[in-house]
Amino acid sequence: MKALILKQDFSREFWTEERCYIIESANASNDALSIARIRVTPGVTTQWHALDATDERYIIAEGRGRIEVGDLAAQDVGPGDVILIPAGVRQRIANIGETDLIFYCVCTPPFQPSVYRKSE
Repeated sequence: MKALILKQDFSREFWTEERCYIIESANASNDALSIARIRVTPGVTTQWHALDATDERYIIAEGRGRIEVGDLAAQDVGPGDVILIPAGVRQRIANIGETDLIFYCVCTPPFQPSVYRKSE
């Protein structure tokens, strides 16, 4: 890896059928991970899904959410909380606040659309 500063380009944000907005902050073939900024609007719950062969970490930046991961009991989360999601484990997150829920998703190996699996 070489030193590099990646500026966030908010114009690249896109809507997904998962019911959230995503910006890929870093996803290069020469790195061991990918980072995406996720935005969930108030009252919305993302669809149940899992990533095959890819571990995820959610890092909550802003807002309030309720996360459901595998067999764990649903838990409320907020800024600074980190959620670890092993490969193949289904998950979803709800925005339970009055402002956007924003978190970063760090994937190892880097995210590829082919690993995404709906589980609703």
